[in-house]
Amino acid sequence: MFGLERMRALHAVATHGTVAAAASALHVTPSGVSQQLAKLEREAGQRLLEPHGRTVRLTTAGHVLAGHAAAILAQVDQARADLELLRDDITGPLRIGAIPTTVHALLPPVLSALRAQHPGLEVTLHEGEAEETLPRLVDGRLDVAVLESWEHRPLTAPPGTSRITLLHDVADLALPASHRLAHRKAVDLAEVDDIPWIAWCAGSSCYDWLAHVLRQHGNGRITCAVGSYPTQLALVAGNVGAAVVPRLGRDTVPDGVRILTTRPALNRTIYAFTRAEDDNRGTTRAFTDALTAAASRFHNLA
Repeated sequence: MFGLERMRALHAVATHGTVAAAASALHVTPSGVSQQLAKLEREAGQRLLEPHGRTVRLTTAGHVLAGHAAAILAQVDQARADLELLRDDITGPLRIGAIPTTVHALLPPVLSALRAQHPGLEVTLHEGEAEETLPRLVDGRLDVAVLESWEHRPLTAPPGTSRITLLHDVADLALPASHRLAHRKAVDLAEVDDIPWIAWCAGSSCYDWLAHVLRQHGNGRITCAVGSYPTQLALVAGNVGAAVVPRLGRDTVPDGVRILTTRPALNRTIYAFTRAEDDNRGTTRAFTDALTAAASRFHNLA
């Protein structure tokens, strides 16, 4: 009964607010959008738009039909993506940004599987923290961003993006084996007040998160900023300071280091962020599906 392109025009007006903005988003002329809406009104048998100052707004019927249009268009996009994933020739660029722990623990098997399954997929990988990676995603320089969100300092998803929960992780306390608390299984962070701290690189979201947590517990003397968890653990082993290290980022613990749980627990969630408009692209779906499967092997970290 309702033409798909007419429903798309209505959805665009509901999303962007004006016929002109909808036309720009659809890469057509405003008169083309108006013609589609006029045909849709005749098919619906009700007015979908009404004058509002110098522009128009949706009527009650328009809002109702626009809601259905959004659901229909999403279902069509999903169907197209599902069919595309059945093809063996998913090709083209796929630009990924990811935090170091996921580059190390998650991405090697994912990228290997994608290369084997879709040899025409041109993958590039940029390692970085959220403060540099999210802007690249929003402005189109990246297609997917694999990032962390700490419970005590959550990461806000920018408008126009969506996210997939991959796994939950916990950061534990790493102390020198000679420290007075090293024999314990768990400690309150406020108790660790006699040793400097080792953090991620200054200016990063991880550094800011740890500084925030330490301030909450009455101590915060960070003397080392190092962008590698194995290096942080090596410094702990050398009695340089204490660190908090996520379980996903910890393969082995060097001699001279003791790992303790903290009170309160230091929790984070790993997400894959995409632009909402690209969620159902074949290249994006192929990657996020493979990433979700890889992340399921770490479900028991937290």
